[in-house]
Amino acid sequence: MGLALIATLAAPALANKISASGKNPPISTSASEGAPIDFGNDSSEYADDGECDDPRFEGPGMGPEPLLSNTGKDAKDCRAALEAGSVSLKGASEEPPADASIDFGDDSGEWADDGECDDPRFQGRGMADELVEADLLKDASDCREAFEAGTVTINPDYKGGDAPGIAYGDDASKWAHDGECDDPRFSGRGVARELVEEDRLHDATDCRAAVEAGTAVFNGDAEAEPAIAMFDYGGDASKWANDGECDDLRFEGAGVDKKLLPEDMSADASDCRAAVEAGTARIRPVYSPEYAAGAPYNSAGINFGDNASEYAGDGLCDDPRFEGPGAAVVLLDGDIRHDREDCKAAFEAGRIVLREDVEG
Repeated sequence: MGLALIATLAAPALANKISASGKNPPISTSASEGAPIDFGNDSSEYADDGECDDPRFEGPGMGPEPLLSNTGKDAKDCRAALEAGSVSLKGASEEPPADASIDFGDDSGEWADDGECDDPRFQGRGMADELVEADLLKDASDCREAFEAGTVTINPDYKGGDAPGIAYGDDASKWAHDGECDDPRFSGRGVARELVEEDRLHDATDCRAAVEAGTAVFNGDAEAEPAIAMFDYGGDASKWANDGECDDLRFEGAGVDKKLLPEDMSADASDCRAAVEAGTARIRPVYSPEYAAGAPYNSAGINFGDNASEYAGDGLCDDPRFEGPGAAVVLLDGDIRHDREDCKAAFEAGRIVLREDVEG
């Protein structure tokens, strides 16, 4: 969150005519400098309580938590407090608040439309109890409604980075600053394929950047179970089963055969499990349960093209630039960038990834 946004959300200027529509005639007086002040009206729920609740003012005569929604809505209290010298106007050069100046983002967060604001840039009684950086700019409708209702305001202390619930630690890992998150508490396409416990809390910059970009998700501080404990290896129906090599294309590594066929997926369980346990094979990230659990993923930087493929709308991604459990078995070059909706949905759901040898 930049300083520009916070400045835009500061107290309104003197020239801000809250009641200029004519519905409520302005109540004006003069400040010590002689400039006219439009106090507005008394429509705030806190009006006439003996405290000024208009956030344009400051001083000992203010209420404990003046909300932006009370701007120009506590006229009598604020006028009396100003005349008594217990409040004064904040800087007159600041711009008035306006919802239009706030980028609320979208509703792609897991907790969007649940009636609570989950974006960690805000604060107030309309907020969710637990906030995570992954929800930054991803709960637009809830946060906009709460802001307009006055139950949340911009948190001036929010500077980005460690949201409540995430302690990123430091950059002591030997893999720090390599563009991948190496902390085993995270998962997603922005996370390194091989994770070790010694990097826990020691790759702060990379992991924070991945979370903010939507390419990693925080799974909690508890020590994670190995992926093999949750992974379904399938059976041994492949004709290559029990030959000492893993023939399942969901795996990679020295213990995996170089020629892999779609029909052997989930059909060489014993060989693949043995290779993983021996450290000569690993589950390709897109096929791991943790990767799908990290959805939704941000697809904004990918050109999905159009829906001209004859297979568009079949629920599988037919664009050969992608791979994963959400991709079709047979992929044709003629379908490159021609299955937009299927591929976009599968990518955001964590069921496919863009192959490393192609560009978006």
